[in-house]
Amino acid sequence: MNMQSPMRGATHLECSLTGQRVESERLVGLSAAGKPLFARYDLEALRGSFTREAMSGRRADLWRYAEVLPVRDLAARICLGEGWTPLLDAPRTAARLGVRRVWIKEEGQNPTGSFKARGLCIAVSRALELGARELALPSAGNAGSAAAAYGAAAGLPVHVVVPSDTPVPILEEIRALGADLQMIDGLITDCGRVVRRGVEEHGWFDLSTLKEPYRIEGKKTMGYELVEQLDGRLPDAIVYPTGGGTGLIGMWKAFEEMQTLGWIGPERPKMFTVQAAGCAPIVRAWEEGRTDAGVWEGARTYASGLRVPSAVGDFLMIRVLRESGGGAVAVSDDAMAEWVDRLGADTGVFAAPEGGAAAAAVPILLERGMIAADDEVVLFNTGSGLKYVGMVPQD
Repeated sequence: MNMQSPMRGATHLECSLTGQRVESERLVGLSAAGKPLFARYDLEALRGSFTREAMSGRRADLWRYAEVLPVRDLAARICLGEGWTPLLDAPRTAARLGVRRVWIKEEGQNPTGSFKARGLCIAVSRALELGARELALPSAGNAGSAAAAYGAAAGLPVHVVVPSDTPVPILEEIRALGADLQMIDGLITDCGRVVRRGVEEHGWFDLSTLKEPYRIEGKKTMGYELVEQLDGRLPDAIVYPTGGGTGLIGMWKAFEEMQTLGWIGPERPKMFTVQAAGCAPIVRAWEEGRTDAGVWEGARTYASGLRVPSAVGDFLMIRVLRESGGGAVAVSDDAMAEWVDRLGADTGVFAAPEGGAAAAAVPILLERGMIAADDEVVLFNTGSGLKYVGMVPQD
């Protein structure tokens, strides 16, 4: 097995709003315009060698895509077994939902039990490579435990600030992984203010969603995996539970990269955002035809990963939905919980509430004509239901 695929790194960073080029080989946050930065690669130079066929025999984790990941120094590459999660055929769920075929991308099998491992693996590895000394982030839960895990593996101190009602299993996980844990009464946006003070006063490096360039690079590997696991094709639709939106944006970036690399053509799946009825800023913006989402007041849902009242990448999410011909829907906490049970009984997957939300969205999308009964649909279960034991719907 080839365990040492080439590590070329990004050529530069690019503002996702203005296109301004930024030097990549230093620690950096947002662009001068206050928007997320994207890592860019010399894809044309990679086109002849970095092919889908060349993936055969490579390691079964996200580092199989090393050529389009930013880390240059192999010694900085932190690995806990993240990525290459199962894509499970779910015929009973497809029949229950009334669509031709359903696949479940089972992200609960990542380290620390959620898809957050992908983004924090790359963000922490790159921060280590570029000389960061202390890391910090606000979290609704799973990102905090992932940051703690990768910080521990890298030997870097991590400061995690979470709402006080974060699920207890996640709090225990963060503590066990050695992070400095702060709990406050409030939402993830309130936690963000605490982190900003730490950045200003203590020099912490901020790993907040899309406020540094590299979490998205880890999340985009979900898109590469889908193409490999579906033998070079894309599904008709991807239904994705969305808080900060890094995965949605990252997969869209991956599809663009793969087209340039020659892995796929111009075809794209319809991308659908699913949010909680009690916290649905992207859905509201989509329905109102806006390009930004603003702040959702009084955010409330037991799916802690969806309780994100504002997102720095809101305009990017809305752009993806429009370009893909997809859309955005909200579902109730009760519907999420019902579909957690249905998915479990149909597939053997104990989904997080966010995974239940993805399934609960499909009947709504069918009723509205946004997907068709003949479609092939990928649902993302973004984490293990074990992380939410004891939590109850808040409808």
